This record gives sequence, C-alpha cells and structure tokens, in this order.
Amino acid sequence: MAQHTPTARICRACDGFAAVAVTTGTRLPDGSRATLRVTCPTCKGTGRSVPAALVRAGR
Repeated sequence: MAQHTPTARICRACDGFAAVAVTTGTRLPDGSRATLRVTCPTCKGTGRSVPAALVRAGR
C-alpha cells in the first residue's frame, strides 16, 4: 500500500532558493569579486512558507 507524502511548503517568493550571492562588480585585492549575501524577505532565508493558519493566529 502506498504511503502519502505531504507536500513541502516551499516559499512562493523564492521557490526554495532562500539565499543568493549578488556580485557588486568591484574586485578585492586578491582578484576575486565582492559579493553580498541576500536572503528572501518573505521566508527570512528558510526557503519554506508558514501555514496560513499560523499566520492568521499571529505565531
């Protein structure tokens, strides 16, 4: 008998890719590029969404 797997709650805004590295275009003294780590503001860098019931409850 097949087991049912619950669907993963993936963030709609980032599709599960919660953090990205953005290059600034400047180079560091060693020749590498300077990057900024940016996280998704919706899921706060977790990649998962919160169930709607918890959002309405204020948790």
